Amino acid sequence: MLRALDTGRPRPYRVPWSVHRAEDRHPTVTNTSAEPADFVRVFRSDGVSEHLGQVLPGEDVALCLCGTDPDSLVVTVAWYRWRTDEEYCWRFVL
Repeated sequence: MLRALDTGRPRPYRVPWSVHRAEDRHPTVTNTSAEPADFVRVFRSDGVSEHLGQVLPGEDVALCLCGTDPDSLVVTVAWYRWRTDEEYCWRFVL
């Protein structure tokens, strides 16, 4: 019988986000995971931040990038993995 070995290394964790860029100034971020993302925050390179709280699986969140040039903006999404104290960050550009 085959069984998994415990190597002591953390298991890979796939980034649970996808970005839909249908509108330049209002991209939508979707939680594509099967688990909620806790205490989600969005930070923009122009200094603006937004607290989104918990984002459930399949939930879409529209970001407002009005008043800035989206071509020069970097967006960072930070969250805690559900039921852990592990914090993750993911960056994207438009």
